[in-house]
Amino acid sequence: MNSISTRTSPRRFFLSCHHLFQTAPGVPFCLLKKTLLASMESKESVNGDLREPESRNSDGHDSTTRPPALTRREQKQLWRKVDLRLMPTVAVMYLFSFMDRANIGNARLQGLVTQLDLTGNRYNIALTLYFVSFYVFAIPSNIVIKKFRPSRWLSGITMLWGLITTLMGLVKNYPQLVAVRVCLGLAESGLGCGVFYLFTLWYPRNMIQTRLGIFWGGATLAGAFSGLLAYGISFMSGTVGLLGWSWIFIIEGLCTVVVGFVSLFILVDLPETATFLTPNERAYLINLKEHDLTPVGEEEQFELRQLKDALIDWQVWFQGFLNLFVALAVYGITLFLPSIINGFGFNTTISQLLTVPPYVVGTVTVISWGIWSDRIQIRSPFVFAGLSLCLIGFAINISDASIGVKYFGTFLIVAGGYSSIPALLAWISSNVVGHYKRGVSISIQVIMSNIGGVIVSNIYRTQDTPRYILGHALELGFVALGIILVPITALVYRHFNQVRDQRQREAGEKAVAYSAAELRRLGDHAPDFRYTL
Repeated sequence: MNSISTRTSPRRFFLSCHHLFQTAPGVPFCLLKKTLLASMESKESVNGDLREPESRNSDGHDSTTRPPALTRREQKQLWRKVDLRLMPTVAVMYLFSFMDRANIGNARLQGLVTQLDLTGNRYNIALTLYFVSFYVFAIPSNIVIKKFRPSRWLSGITMLWGLITTLMGLVKNYPQLVAVRVCLGLAESGLGCGVFYLFTLWYPRNMIQTRLGIFWGGATLAGAFSGLLAYGISFMSGTVGLLGWSWIFIIEGLCTVVVGFVSLFILVDLPETATFLTPNERAYLINLKEHDLTPVGEEEQFELRQLKDALIDWQVWFQGFLNLFVALAVYGITLFLPSIINGFGFNTTISQLLTVPPYVVGTVTVISWGIWSDRIQIRSPFVFAGLSLCLIGFAINISDASIGVKYFGTFLIVAGGYSSIPALLAWISSNVVGHYKRGVSISIQVIMSNIGGVIVSNIYRTQDTPRYILGHALELGFVALGIILVPITALVYRHFNQVRDQRQREAGEKAVAYSAAELRRLGDHAPDFRYTL
């Protein structure tokens, strides 16, 4: 692999967007005990401490490059420096991204529906069109990033959607609200893949999952901050003639603009240009990324068969539906939690405050489960546990339980739903090999998640307040389907692993020796590849 440059090729950019979710030492690094090629050393890592890897060039010849020598302590210091430079900034960006898309739920309690005459299903349509524009513009916006430095792109779109959120506080009618929501979806569509792309320029796959948990934790914290801010901002209602809902959008939007501006001076594009690192640290990172290749076929040349392989691969669709079921739970609780709590009988101010604790617990769960999953290198139990918590939470809220018990149920939904997403993305990315196949596979997961947002926007209807029986009942059914699908998916993976084990034992020394090019072509169909469960 050539050294990374800011002027990336379209191929490199596309594969990098989805490279974030590749998690080693998962399959094949941890579970695969025998190396695919006798001449290639198994590359294992603990906190970035890589053993000397042998990489195989595209022409099939071996080349071994010893990375610059760093002690274990020096490596920990290096990753601490990188984490402190990147992670807080991108996590705060995502926090405001999620808060700016979901704060409409808080604004609903502060007079938004009444002043803009959001009768019937108008509120639901405004929610729906955000997801439509987000999906439509996701691919174009993620292609455009290759024309810019990642740091400038991420900072620029953050300031843009902050401005759009601010303008949302000044709308006077329903059509204006819809137009601004569409623009918000357009602007925010470039953040996720842009951050993932930045991560792939800095971190090896085996260190990505924990960072992903921290990054996604920003979304969970957004719920807590949104409730706190909405509570404080509610006292500004009437200031300069604006109601509380307007000030929610204006203040949170302006804060987002500030975050985007400050990030211009913090984010760094590449290890090669990182002046906060020593020359030896920069060389170590560059060498590490050059050898961060999976030995089981990582094709980099696009062919139509890769697209076809992704579209007909059973696991892509099994996991796609799992993403749909999880997204339904996440968006359901995110967009409607303030209204759900308000339906318990609390006034608007208390309802805003009571949205905070569930998200605090959810944030701790997301990060701790991510670290735990990284250590044991298994994903399905965490997805199953998360969906199970959601099932219990929705069941409680559809019952005649007391208000306190129902409120406890919201904790379970937030913790379970938000914690399942990083595990799911890591699971599919570990089990799909080949840059373009993985890219298509991740795109399908994103599409399915956005479908979940569209569905949720229309099943929690205004006429169903305060208990939202229809919405909770449908969520209960969707989550139950997810719980059934998780073990089925894991068992199918296990079956394929056992079949390949059996075939290798039967073949023995007569096993076919594949060339590096053949292994790259086979990808996750290679006889030595093992799926992560």
